[in-house]
Amino acid sequence: MPCTALLRKIDELHAQYLNVLEDLCNLESPTADKARVDAVGSYIACWGREHGFEVEVQPMEGAGDPLCITMNPTAAAAPVVLSGHIDTVHPVGLFPTPAVRRDETNMYGPGVVDCKGGVVASMLAMDALQQCGFTARPVKLVIQTDEETSSINSGKRTIEFMVERSKGAAAFLNTEGCVEHKAVIERKGIARFRLNVHGKAAHSASCYEGVNAVAEAAHKILKLEAFKDPLGITCNCGVIQGGTVANTVAETCSFLADFRYATAEQYEQLMQTLNEVAEHSTLPGATCTIEPVSSRPQMQRCERNLNLLERMNAIYAENGLPALTGNPSRGGSDASYTTIAGIPTVDSVGVDGRRIHAIDEYMFLDSLADSAKRLAAVAWSL
Repeated sequence: MPCTALLRKIDELHAQYLNVLEDLCNLESPTADKARVDAVGSYIACWGREHGFEVEVQPMEGAGDPLCITMNPTAAAAPVVLSGHIDTVHPVGLFPTPAVRRDETNMYGPGVVDCKGGVVASMLAMDALQQCGFTARPVKLVIQTDEETSSINSGKRTIEFMVERSKGAAAFLNTEGCVEHKAVIERKGIARFRLNVHGKAAHSASCYEGVNAVAEAAHKILKLEAFKDPLGITCNCGVIQGGTVANTVAETCSFLADFRYATAEQYEQLMQTLNEVAEHSTLPGATCTIEPVSSRPQMQRCERNLNLLERMNAIYAENGLPALTGNPSRGGSDASYTTIAGIPTVDSVGVDGRRIHAIDEYMFLDSLADSAKRLAAVAWSL
């Protein structure tokens, strides 16, 4: 069903919500800084109350407080859930004050694409729906607060909150960045481990008496990074810590191994390889232990999500909006959890931009309205 007036309303509100996005991104909010993440959440909660929406804030230890903001909470139809996260990756101090700048086409700053841009596009969509008198179904905005660390800060309790508030939804639209009209319907799982390598300390002048843990770690890293399965398992070892001073053979060393996989079978295969690498040392006398750090399950392609994307594209065709293609992604997101929970899910329907997670991350200004139109049209017509 065409929703011309709704799309026109989004254009009218676009400039106002660009200012909202600038406000939110100037409130820097690295995942581990609960107070700063909560400040962003408070801004959004105040916005929800000002619009008369139902606002739920879940107190959380170790992470920012997740939120659920609902319009039309008593409507009988199944809800549409919009979701995004408000934590960012960079420590405070890397950006100037204020952290956000604009030019004629782009907005630059921490989280403008990932994922505050998607959150603000959701806010814009909900405001336009309300002003156009939409009451047919509940529309929820579920805010995550420790997505960038795979929710280890909250012990996955933010994930539990998100899934619980999304049960029974007709659609879960996750607003990670949408590059060139490419939605995501399939994601790799992530498994991250710390390998702790132990050797034997010795003076550098008598290094043959020692067992260099750093050297052993290097052998293990080479073996793990060479491990690539034809079906798509990959491993990256990007953080290494060890040794004390240059004239001492290092007794201990640790490094992080980040695996990406697509299926449960691949997970079993990578675990077998990881255990073999840990157990078998190149240097006699070296040992190694494995410590799980974080994980996120895979989002597997399924008929339920494909059907939702097909319906969304039919709605876009009715309203002159560009279609979204369904794509795989090597990155992880919270959409994996809603897919596993049986909730129809399409990921990466937020704003468009580039350089995500870099200090020069930027968003195309027009994409804020584009994303809001995609979100609002689905809620209106599904």
